[in-house]
Amino acid sequence: MKVIPEPVSFEWDEGNAEKSVLKHKVINSEAEQIFRSVPVIFFEDPKHSGQEKRYMIWGETETGRRLTVIFTIRKKCVRIISARDMHTKERRQYETEKTKNDSTVSD
Repeated sequence: MKVIPEPVSFEWDEGNAEKSVLKHKVINSEAEQIFRSVPVIFFEDPKHSGQEKRYMIWGETETGRRLTVIFTIRKKCVRIISARDMHTKERRQYETEKTKNDSTVSD
């Protein structure tokens, strides 16, 4: 399923960008790095999809910070809604998937 447009370009809502920084201490460039990280785990978010589809992505920044990013696609741009550190349960699931991915690559 292809959802994220290439090349990836980002659009930020000022209120959401400030919220991520103030509430979660995640700056825009960190959230954007997740879309280039490997591995990345991607989900549709039907529970929070109202007027438009929302998605969730898990990944790591260049410094190894593990983030959950909620986003939508508008006019071929990724519009980030929120970005925060992964919760413990998410981190465990991410590690499991990362380990699976690592073992597949080394086989």
